[in-house]
Amino acid sequence: MPHHNTGGFDMRDPYKILGVKRDAAVDEIKAAWRNMAKSAHPDHNQDDPTATARFAEIGRAYETLKDPRKRSLFDNALRMAEAKKHEQTIMQQRQAAREAAVRAKAAQANAERVMEELARAAQKAAADGSRQQAGSAEAADEMVDRIFGAQARAAAGGQAQGRAQQTQYQQAQNQQTQNTQGDAGRRMDGDAAEADTKGDEEAGEAGANAAANLSLPLSILTNLVRRFTGAKDTGLEKAPDEVTTATVTIDDVLKSGWITAALPEGREIGFALPAGTTDGHEIRLKGQGFKLPGMQRGDAVINIRIAPDPRFSVDGFDLHAVLPLSIENAVLGTEARIEGPSGPLNVTIPAWSGSDKTIRIPGQGLPREEGGRGDLVVELRIILWEKPDDKITDLMRSMREGLFL
Repeated sequence: MPHHNTGGFDMRDPYKILGVKRDAAVDEIKAAWRNMAKSAHPDHNQDDPTATARFAEIGRAYETLKDPRKRSLFDNALRMAEAKKHEQTIMQQRQAAREAAVRAKAAQANAERVMEELARAAQKAAADGSRQQAGSAEAADEMVDRIFGAQARAAAGGQAQGRAQQTQYQQAQNQQTQNTQGDAGRRMDGDAAEADTKGDEEAGEAGANAAANLSLPLSILTNLVRRFTGAKDTGLEKAPDEVTTATVTIDDVLKSGWITAALPEGREIGFALPAGTTDGHEIRLKGQGFKLPGMQRGDAVINIRIAPDPRFSVDGFDLHAVLPLSIENAVLGTEARIEGPSGPLNVTIPAWSGSDKTIRIPGQGLPREEGGRGDLVVELRIILWEKPDDKITDLMRSMREGLFL
């Protein structure tokens, strides 16, 4: 039977523990409890150190489902958690749409600013025609320096593609001195743009349309600038996030272990569990998601689920353990030894401790983000002996009926 995902609702699912459906009748629940309790009883599994915890967990699940009020509370909490998770998903989708619209607007404004700067540089270059007639790569360098600084020019000069485009620029300028500035110039501009199709594809549709109306040297310069600065533009649209789920153990969380998760595209990603991790925690790894051309890389979002543990159940940063008690120890009190998250622990059971009693051991839970740890909460459960005892039976009868021997 599938596990019922309850989002932030951390109680172990009693339906899953007993292996029954959500709409199971009381008789079906009782029969399932009897069969499981019989097979999991500690007296029948003395070689299994987890038998006591499993037996207690089965009893706790039955106590929840046999009581109509407790069962109704659990079902209502489960439905509320599922509805809350659905509402959060819708809100996240709306927020993502709003953020995408803002980024698109910023990208358009940035593209317009770049083209205005290039247009002003082109006008200045046209007014100073004698220097442009030199037709050398230094002209392109000078324009890049004026608009974006020497760093962009150095990047262009250090790449093989940049050298090829500078050669294209020089050839076009030599050809321009032999022809009029009419149709021939526009044909050369079209030829140069065709030779650099790859750069235009990376630039984006808006910038390409604007560059088509500029002169030949400026069109080539635009491609250079886009090639070496476009990937760093904060106005680029962000690629979608990759979302996955990683199932970890309580020991992984306690030790801040290194976890490997499989992303939807088939790639694996590794990360260390930070302090503050609990069931349902979300870890966002910046720039580790989908990688698409012309877009900022998305994030990898890991939803953490803590696997069921036979020793403990998780409640926020607290760990809960069940300690079975015989009647005489519950009445008289005793010293018990239980398994803690970091090793065995001694626990003092006060006299007259019923099944509603809990003992809290500070600092034995999961690590908190702000420092320190949650608690270990020991839940007491009174159990009967495997075989009836005549003396105890007589004592209980006399107490109930008022007969004192």
